[in-house]
Amino acid sequence: MTVEFYGIPNCDTVKKARKWLDAKGIGYTFHDYKKEGADAAKVSNWIDAKGVDTVLNRRGTTWRKLPDEEKAKADDAAGAAGLLVEKPSMIKRPVVEHDGGLLVGFNESEWEAALC
Repeated sequence: MTVEFYGIPNCDTVKKARKWLDAKGIGYTFHDYKKEGADAAKVSNWIDAKGVDTVLNRRGTTWRKLPDEEKAKADDAAGAAGLLVEKPSMIKRPVVEHDGGLLVGFNESEWEAALC
């Protein structure tokens, strides 16, 4: 199985998810948004697959600090994708692409069903 793991290394949820993958012996390639940025095509595909409300983290500090006119960009998929590419820390973490699909956020039972 090929697993592509996207996130920020100092995020507690990312740390927890990586530890879970390691414990299960599941190999992955880690993509650090802070160093590598977010790919526009991938972000658009994630939004198409899971929806803006799943991919965009509206609970984080970066989102809360945005002015209302910036937040309004998230009203449609294309605007949300552009916003997430510009500010990848607003992408819900982690995002995992695997042979069977896409996981957004860390839910142990969901990950167990999808990856084991």
